[in-house]
Amino acid sequence: MRLIKIYSLLLIISIFLGSCEALLDPLDTNYSTFERIYRDSDFAEGLLITAYARIPTNGLTYNDVATDDAVSNIKLNNYHLMASGQWSALYNPLNQWDNCNMSIIYLNQFLTIVDSTNWKWTNSEIRKLMTQRFTGEAYALRGLFKFHLLQTVGGYGTDNNLLGIPLYDTYITTPEEFNTPRATFAASIASINADLDKALTYLTVDDYKDIPNAAALPAGFTWLSKYEYYNIVFGNVAIQRINGRIVKAIKARDALLAASPAFNPTNDLTLWENAANAAGAVLNTIGGTAGLDPVGHKWFHWYPDSKNNPIYYIDELKLTTNQTDQKEMIWRRPKGPANTREVANFPPGLFGNGNVNPTQNLVEAFPMANGYPITDAVNSGYSETAPYTGRDPRLGLYIIYNGAKYGSAYKNPVIRTGVGGGVNAKDSTENSTRTGYYMKKLLREDVNLTSGSTTTKDHYEVHMRYTELFLIYAEAANEAWGPDGMGANGFSAREVIGAIRKRAGIAAADPYLASITTTADMRTLIRNERRLELCFEGHRFWDLRRWKADLTQPARGVNINKAATTFNIVDVEERAYDNSYMHYGPLPQTEILKFNALIQNKGW
Repeated sequence: MRLIKIYSLLLIISIFLGSCEALLDPLDTNYSTFERIYRDSDFAEGLLITAYARIPTNGLTYNDVATDDAVSNIKLNNYHLMASGQWSALYNPLNQWDNCNMSIIYLNQFLTIVDSTNWKWTNSEIRKLMTQRFTGEAYALRGLFKFHLLQTVGGYGTDNNLLGIPLYDTYITTPEEFNTPRATFAASIASINADLDKALTYLTVDDYKDIPNAAALPAGFTWLSKYEYYNIVFGNVAIQRINGRIVKAIKARDALLAASPAFNPTNDLTLWENAANAAGAVLNTIGGTAGLDPVGHKWFHWYPDSKNNPIYYIDELKLTTNQTDQKEMIWRRPKGPANTREVANFPPGLFGNGNVNPTQNLVEAFPMANGYPITDAVNSGYSETAPYTGRDPRLGLYIIYNGAKYGSAYKNPVIRTGVGGGVNAKDSTENSTRTGYYMKKLLREDVNLTSGSTTTKDHYEVHMRYTELFLIYAEAANEAWGPDGMGANGFSAREVIGAIRKRAGIAAADPYLASITTTADMRTLIRNERRLELCFEGHRFWDLRRWKADLTQPARGVNINKAATTFNIVDVEERAYDNSYMHYGPLPQTEILKFNALIQNKGW
């Protein structure tokens, strides 16, 4: 009897312990495996969204401070350290290797499951539409990440060949598969174009927007039994996801890189033609130069209300706003109410940290309002004792200079960067400008940073603007056909630059532009216009490299006396680059050590 009781007790204990173990072990539903993507469409789409979250232009980098356009007052700023001689294969603030390759891996994984995922259990037509759009987005994003990686590491390898990137076009899972040699630069460009062209077979519409009835169904979608299904997938709900127009614009950016001097050593004119035609194909859909947004250069457009207070268009441009509601943006994303940019870059007198300081170099690049460079002593009318008078209006839009009014939330106080300017004066405090200038572009002047009265405002991040596309066209068309050649596009480089300068406020006659007759002189003007229009948007460093321009120009500033009657130009920061090899960036040295198939670029 006692034995029976012991066995019974052991049985009870074993059952109890088994129950405890079951309680302690997680159920299958408590954790996710890869199999979940086949039954959970949101989980599957997460692979695609992860790639969107990694797009390099999701945020501003302010890498202009690594160029002759700006410096930072943060001593340990990564780009400052890079520009002052610490750039290497082990220390590279511009590195995109892990980010881009990881994104490509996610996209390749997504492409293996996109056809087999049941995106819409209850409706086969919507499921088909979602498969189509998601597939197109994945190919487009893969091409985009390849572009960003190629821009970063493309260059002449130690084998003296012009190399590009490793091409990962299938989902790989083992270290051995990562040990892939770099393709040639030309093959890399071809791979990007193949992805973008593939995307266009799925993303057959240029813009996402709701349609009112079945008669408005675009070509290729008339098979739908209800037009509302189109709106569910390709309508307003998808605005700011990558579409056909964006893909075509990326193709133009890619073509410009391929045609640029650093990667086109023989100056093959067909490459310039390809870039011009790619940009022209998109620009002609908005009417060519007639489609240039008249206020597109003002970034955060604003107009005065009845009390002369600024009302910003950005407040009306939410994520779902139709693309046609703002003519300047090809592709953007909202940032939402914030004041981070203003905290970082407002002058200290407005309670900001004044981090990005435009240089005298950039200020001198702005012409006079009559269009002539300030170096033209005969025609410009420039005065060294009144250097900001009569200048191109964009100077006042993008840069705060001595004596400028800024800060509508503070009733536009005068910002003085010369002697006697208090905390705003050059080199006064750790947050003061080092050059005599503060950045104005990208910031919301109506933000208030006063303690107890702090405000936030809507912002957006820009992946690509039409102004960039116009400048791509102008640069490529000038190289391909000269200042007045058009190819089959219907407008010339001269017309584009004339429209941009007229919009900026340059005198309508623009005698300086009219005086330019050679490709070389037009090239100089186009590059300068690109410098002005795209300043602080993260283009300058890449442009200097692809042009094989001088990277070593020292960043300069200005010392101004209290009466603002003397302006002494001074060097602020040297640029310790080596023009013999630094037009091409390094691969991470850790990758070179891990994978023997990879070849490093020369000099690194």
